[in-house]
Amino acid sequence: MKAFFKYMKPYMFFFILGPLLMLSEVIADVQLPNIVTNMIKYGVATGDKEYVITSTLKMLGIVLFSMAAGVGAAYCAARASVNFACDLRRDLFKKIQTFSFKNIDGFSSGSLITRLTNDITQVQGIINMAMRMMLRSPGMLIGSVIMAYKIEPEMTKVFLVLIPILVLIVAIIIKVAFPRFEKFQGSIDALNTSVQEDLTNVRVIKSLVREDYEKGNFAKTNENLKNSAMNAMKIVILQMPIMTLVVNFATIIILYIAGVGVLNKEMDVAVVSAFITYITQILMSLMMLTMIFIQMTRAIASIKRIKAVFNTDVDIDDNEASMKEAVVTNGDIEFRNVSFKYYEESQKEVLDNINLTIKGGETVGIIGSTGCGKSTLVQMIPRLYDVMEGEVLVDGINVKDYKLYNLREGVGMVLQKNVLFSGSIMENLLWGDENATKEEVVKATSSASAHEFIESFTEGYETDLSQGGVNLSGGQKQRLCIARALLKKPKILILDDSTSAVDTATEANIREALKNDLQGSTKIIIAQRISSVANADKIVVMNDGCIEMVGTHEELLANSKTYKEIYDSQMEGKVGA
Repeated sequence: MKAFFKYMKPYMFFFILGPLLMLSEVIADVQLPNIVTNMIKYGVATGDKEYVITSTLKMLGIVLFSMAAGVGAAYCAARASVNFACDLRRDLFKKIQTFSFKNIDGFSSGSLITRLTNDITQVQGIINMAMRMMLRSPGMLIGSVIMAYKIEPEMTKVFLVLIPILVLIVAIIIKVAFPRFEKFQGSIDALNTSVQEDLTNVRVIKSLVREDYEKGNFAKTNENLKNSAMNAMKIVILQMPIMTLVVNFATIIILYIAGVGVLNKEMDVAVVSAFITYITQILMSLMMLTMIFIQMTRAIASIKRIKAVFNTDVDIDDNEASMKEAVVTNGDIEFRNVSFKYYEESQKEVLDNINLTIKGGETVGIIGSTGCGKSTLVQMIPRLYDVMEGEVLVDGINVKDYKLYNLREGVGMVLQKNVLFSGSIMENLLWGDENATKEEVVKATSSASAHEFIESFTEGYETDLSQGGVNLSGGQKQRLCIARALLKKPKILILDDSTSAVDTATEANIREALKNDLQGSTKIIIAQRISSVANADKIVVMNDGCIEMVGTHEELLANSKTYKEIYDSQMEGKVGA
């Protein structure tokens, strides 16, 4: 918890007041059995009514004080734990937002969701429990042992022998439980990932009639979670009977000693009654302490997982030498001897010794077979991935020397997968420029051939989108994503196969709009169709992670075998149609 002290500091008032109130409640509670003993001994036994009434009022006052202290302690525990969890969750989310694609690849999305929700909830729960019980249980234990010792020292020694045995049992349980709880949390990760994938891709599942297959997969994941949960719970289940057996065995011995003492008239019944009450308090305290330690074991497993996210080194970040004031102004791009692979242990590189120069304002097409590295190449420009060898320069400055915000603010990118968020169409579009006017929005959507279909909706721009825009067609989502990028007015615009779902006429309109609206911007268009890039200033032909040739449409038709093959295959398709 030392690493998380900063989340406690703002709420230190509650972290201090809560335990103090809890101690006050404990001090009050341990007095009650002693008062009852004296009332029986000096009031009931002697017939002293005034003593009985005074003792009753004293107990009533103590009970009310104890209740008020308990309520106050519970309130402080709730305020402290909830605020702690809220701040921790906020910072964990901020940390995840700084992750590069490579960092995110190191965690499954389901695992990150579990850490942001379930793991932090576990930590919140143990803080709440600790503030209410961590002092109460040992306080009641120590207070009850002291009071019991004052009443009858010899019988109390039984518990003093018992406590080390219980400590040993708890230590063994914690050692066995910790790895099981870690595995349990990992199983929750797997279940969350499975559910997220199924819900996100429900249309694909249904279209391919794979419901039964996914049901089987989910059943396996769910079964693994059940087994890991039971494996962890066995320790909790086993812990309580063992603790109860040991404590009850000690209680039987004490009751036997007390019974013999009463029969031999060596002990007073009132004293035995008070002692039995203290035994009960000691028993309950030991039970609660054990339960706290078990829950703490699970919380520690969660803390370890949360710290793993915080301790992840973000491989793409602003470096100390970054030019904080540098911004993208011209849109010149240069790749110098760039090589890259997703995994260091991979034998084959995704990009191999790439050299390419793009002048500001040029329209450049990139074409090639699936998996040849087209998307990876352009992701180097806004530093979604970093090169392993060589360098990428924008306006003559290494992209690593830009402040990330400034670099990415100058680059607009429409990815292969069209991503929209829950909310209205207008809210999604304003991601491009949150200060854009309605006129600017309409201009951008018109350029992307989206205005007409937006206006066809009853709510127009205020139409609410379902999660991921599932209530739109693929072409409509693509056009909205293009409009969003246009609103940004970037100096570099990257379209990564982002017009594949629109017809050729609409695509031609979009290309014309891009030419007119972003005249001074560099435009990079990745496409599968030759028609998408034929009018570009130059076209880059990629093959197997390398640049095979760069030239105009006419030059490539004459000199590039790969380009000619792609062109011929597409022309044959048109003739056949």
